[in-house]
Amino acid sequence: MGEPFIGSEALAAGTLTRHQLRTNFVAVHWDIYVPRGTRPGAIVRARAAWLRSRRRGVLAGYSAAALHGTRYIDASLPATIIDTNRRPARGIIVWADKLDAGDVCTIGEMLVTTPLRTAVDLARKYPDDVAVLDALARAARLTVDELRTAAERYPGVLGIKRARETIALVDPGAESPRETWLRLLLIRAGFPKPVTQHPIHNEYGVLIGEVDLAWPEYEVAVEYEGRHHMDPGQARKDIARIEEMIEMGWLVIRVTAADPAAVIVRRVFTARARHGAVDAVDLRVDAGVWAS
Repeated sequence: MGEPFIGSEALAAGTLTRHQLRTNFVAVHWDIYVPRGTRPGAIVRARAAWLRSRRRGVLAGYSAAALHGTRYIDASLPATIIDTNRRPARGIIVWADKLDAGDVCTIGEMLVTTPLRTAVDLARKYPDDVAVLDALARAARLTVDELRTAAERYPGVLGIKRARETIALVDPGAESPRETWLRLLLIRAGFPKPVTQHPIHNEYGVLIGEVDLAWPEYEVAVEYEGRHHMDPGQARKDIARIEEMIEMGWLVIRVTAADPAAVIVRRVFTARARHGAVDAVDLRVDAGVWAS
């Protein structure tokens, strides 16, 4: 037994003895056990919460997102479930939201909100967490148009107006929370929305590589360098790839976590100006960010 289970069921089935249950397992909720030493994570927490509901609840929010394959869900977050049992429980958030039949699917034997309903709920309740919506949309292969249409199905629901604004910022092309942060930084600074994971080809049409963010019409790209770029072999490949892009006329700005936001914005503005992108939008960026 490597995942949560109902202790009384295991005893009744003769799978475990009471001594084994006390010795080798630990209760995470009343009558819900996991093997000793189990590291809590979003999926383990979700299954434990669902079993606590006696298999009647519907997993939602971050729990549903994790079950749909969303990466980067904080392992310390409580499980979220829609259930009639509202008794407080450590490590569980219970929502009272109403669900239509089309809002629920099954993963294994667990009841879970569909990817679209999960996205709308997250956008309503956690509108600042665009990164999780990016990751959910990427994992479930959802388009922004599908998310926008799904949000229209819930007029008048609490938080739906802010949810629509959040969904407008979603981009399934983001490959990490820091890429989401970088994209939003540039958009909120006044730049036009960049293209994510844009492919760049050489003069023979051979793919050189993809850049995290780009304005193809100006041949300006922004690359976020995360931890994987610290590997010496990968770093050499990245240098060669970017040098080839530069030879093709692209201006590539490399950004790290240590770069201040203001410096990033200024570098992007300068790069776009050098490539003829000093339009009305960029002039507003310059005035808004640097005049004060």
